[in-house]
Formats: sequence, structure tokens, C-alpha cells
Amino acid sequence: MRKYVATPKGDFAVQGYAGTSGILLAMNVSEARRKGLLGFAISRRKPGEKTFNFQLSSLHFPGQSHTNAKYDATPSDKAPIQKFRWGLYNVDPDTVYEFRVYLIYGTPDNPKRGPCLELALSTHPVSGEHRVVFNRAVVASQAFERKFVAANEMLKKKVKDVPPVSQWPVNEYNESPAAWLERGLLGEITGIIKRAIDKNWALDIAIYEYELDSIVQAVNAAQARGVHVRVLYHANKSDPQTAINETNLEKIKEKRPRITSAICHDKFIVLSKVKNGTRVPCEVLCGSTNFTENGVYRQANVVHVISQKDIARQYENMFEVLWENHNHVAPARAWITSNNPITTEPGINIGFSPRAKPKTNDNLLNIPGFTDLDVFARLIKEAQRDVLFCTAFKPQGDILSILSGKSNNAAILRYGLQNCKSDITGYHRNNATFTASAVLPGNVLEGWRNEGQKRQKGNILIHTKVVIIDFTSTDPTIISGSHNLSENASRSNDENFLIIRGNTDLADCYACEVLRFYDHYRFRYFMKQAKDKNAKRKFNLNLAVNSSWTDEYFGGSKQLDRELFCKLPST
Repeated sequence: MRKYVATPKGDFAVQGYAGTSGILLAMNVSEARRKGLLGFAISRRKPGEKTFNFQLSSLHFPGQSHTNAKYDATPSDKAPIQKFRWGLYNVDPDTVYEFRVYLIYGTPDNPKRGPCLELALSTHPVSGEHRVVFNRAVVASQAFERKFVAANEMLKKKVKDVPPVSQWPVNEYNESPAAWLERGLLGEITGIIKRAIDKNWALDIAIYEYELDSIVQAVNAAQARGVHVRVLYHANKSDPQTAINETNLEKIKEKRPRITSAICHDKFIVLSKVKNGTRVPCEVLCGSTNFTENGVYRQANVVHVISQKDIARQYENMFEVLWENHNHVAPARAWITSNNPITTEPGINIGFSPRAKPKTNDNLLNIPGFTDLDVFARLIKEAQRDVLFCTAFKPQGDILSILSGKSNNAAILRYGLQNCKSDITGYHRNNATFTASAVLPGNVLEGWRNEGQKRQKGNILIHTKVVIIDFTSTDPTIISGSHNLSENASRSNDENFLIIRGNTDLADCYACEVLRFYDHYRFRYFMKQAKDKNAKRKFNLNLAVNSSWTDEYFGGSKQLDRELFCKLPST
């Protein structure tokens, strides 16, 4: 949900955005209010609490000592937040949180509260027609280190055999590191499986990596209680993953290897009611999450469950085509090209790959044969306000150029995060384009561990594939799914994706998480650079002692951020 409040004079405003597991507050002030502004103090009241509590700031004024030693932080009324957008990422779904946002003036030694605005925001529920769940996937975060001391110490040791995440030691409050890391994502996967209760139900599963024992056992249990289970899995004789998949599918009676020109990269489950021997789809789970320990706990991922029969039917139709032609590439490609034109109309639009090369150079949408990459590139290029993105691998060249701001309007605000090295590596600021990377230089930050790799194949930390276009408008567009925005994903792999237009609630769910990861890796990069004597750029980790911190928001590189996330009534 979104909520906007402003002072009667229109010289101070706050815009709130609430997703499933994150809340963004964007502030704005007039030029007159900017004078002498030291920052913002934000207090919050959770359900059941009688008083508002000031949120903590990890930065402080020069010479100021942190008053909260446990979190190495200070309440924001003493060490104000010196940015016009602030995120809270430890919230629960379907919960109302109340906030008070104060302007802070005075001096570093004697900060004084100015005008205050109050608003209440309700986070999105994990229920209804759309359930969007992101895992936390930040083993190296300070929050994980503070919360799970024993698990953190275990991971610091140079041991070959680190136990599975599900066996990591709990903390003194009997909280599980595994549950904290997956944050309900695993429950959504096993939940749709458990909703198939008997022979009157069916599950059709298309999967690339089928490994995590809790998911394997849930599917086996569904078959044992009479559910009609079919599994279509990635198979390639030269790929060791094939043998892993087949071992874990030994108990499944109906299963078929999917042979493609590359990989079966789908990860979706269709839940159907069986009536007179016919499947009637009612729900589908999709997203970026592989059914592995890495996918559920360690890599940043999303699952999106849609309880709409027409949407589930489209996934079921695709499954049937793949099932009947599991040993052949051409039939699926031909069916998708002819029967799945890509649309960007308002609502939920489903796309599949691979596709045939277009027979025309016409750049109109919604024509059979027009490729998904062309549509993605056009949607991003036609952004009017902003683009937020998160990619696992290097996107196709045109898309990468557009995302980085090299080939479209420089007045568009862009925030992005990418896992692998490309033009988007480290931290970049170019006009209104801000990009960070999970590929960080060096190994360890002081006070931070390097992102853990034990029990993890490869170096994928960010596996989510999401683009949100014009998030700050009333007509945002979301691109999400298994598709990596690459040539292989479009031409060779089995893939699926959603294009969601006009749904601000879902845009809030996705955008809060993209910005959470962006802020995480951006801050890590800043910390690294600030402590690196050889760094080309130096970063000051102290708060400004006057209003000079606002300069980049008024005529500087972050002016668009201030203006787009929260508009003053008078402008």
C-alpha cells in the first residue's frame, strides 16, 4: 500500500510504500525548510506497543559515540538520517506500522526536533490472489551475525563439511537461522504441494534443479496420499545436475526428462483439481527459486503464487506441451511462438521461451514471433520516471545498455543491482543512474564477513531477475520470473516470466526488496572503500554537521530521487 502526508503549507511531505516484508519512507522539503536541516528522525510503533521508538542510525557526527553498543548505532533523533529515502526491512506481512517523521535542526551537540508528520502503513498480506515472498539471503549481514552467533562462528571456521543450513545451530531464543534466511519462501513451495490433499488433486512440476530434501519429501508424500504428480525435469547427459535430479525423483512414478538445446530453466508448480479425470488448474507457483539449498536459503530469490484459474491454466497448457514433447525442442518453440504473443496490457501477462527469431523487423508489440528481449528492451527504454532492476547474470547487450543508462533518457532515475561482473560492477554513479554489484573487491570488510560460499556451488548471491519500470507512478510495470534477460533465455532455454502492469501493491512488494539488496551491497561497498587506503574514491562515514548533505538532492545527482519518490504538493 501507499500513503502520502504533507504539512498544511506543503513544505514537508512523506510518501510511504509498504510491500510484503519491507517499507520505504520517502521525504521531501522545500528550499526554505532545507536551510539548517541536519536530517530526519524516524520513530516507529509496532502493533501492541504503547510508545513510539526512534529508529537507529548507523552513522554519527564527528566525535559522537554510538549510544547503542549492541547495534553500533544511535537513535535517529540524536544522529539523524541524512538521506531523503529510508527503508525498514524487518517487518511482518499484513501488519500495520505507525511512523512519525521529524525534521531535525539545531547543532550536532544539540539537535532539535522540528515539524513532524505521522502516517500508518499496512504491509501486504501473504494471502489472497497474489502471494509474493522474498527470502533474506544475507548470511554475511550484520543482522545475521548479531542474531545467530553460534552459526556465524561455525561459518568462520575453515572446515570442509559445513552442515546443511537446516542443521545450523539455533540462537538463545530458539530461532532458526534457516527459517530466518528463507523467511517463508520454503513454506510457500511446500504449502502449494500440501494443498494437494488426495486423489482429487494434481501437481505438475517443471524444474531445473531438484535437490532440497524438504521439497523432495513433500512431493513424495503428495504422491503417497494419492495426488496425481508429474515432474518434468532438466536432463542433459553431459550435465551432472541430471543425475542429481534423477536420484531425487526415484520415487516419482510419472516423470519425464526435458531435453532442450540448452537447459530446462523453468521452476513452476501448477496445482489442479481433478474432475472426471481432467485437471482443472487453480493455482500456480513461479519465480526465480530453484529447489535447492542455495536457492531457498543463500541466494536472493522470489516465489510468486497466483491463485487465478486463468493464469494457472496458461502455465498448465505450457506444461502439457513440454510433457508431450519432452524429447524435442522444435514443437515447444513453435507452440510458444504461435500461441503466446507477448502482451503488455494492464494486468498479469504470462510469457514463455524459447521463441523463434522474428520474421519481421516491425517493433510493434503483441505480434507472434516478436521476441521477449525486444519487448523487455522497449518497455525499459520507454520508462518515463524510473527503473529499478536486479539481475543474476549479464543481460543481453541492448538491455544492459538501457539499464545502465547509456542508450536512453538520462533524466530517468535508475537503481540497479547485478550479481556478475559487467559494466555494472562495484558501485557506479552517473547522472541519475546508481548501480551496485554483489561482486565486491577484496574478501573481508572490517566488522563484516565476506558473503559465505560454504556448501554453495558457484558464486551466485543475487539470483532474482526483476525489473520494475515507473515504480513511483500509478502505472508501474514489473518483469519477473526465471528469465535472465539473455539470448540463451530467449532462444534456447525453457523459461517463464510475468509482465505485470498497473498493480501498485505488487510493485511495492517487488521494489522494496530490490532496494533492500541494493542498499545492502551499496553500504558494504562504501564501507570497503572508506577503509581502503588505495581506493580511488574516498567516502566519509560521518554525518555532515550542517545542511550541506542536502546539496546532491537539490541540483545534484540525487535530485530526481527526492522529486520522484515524494513530490511536494506545491510542485
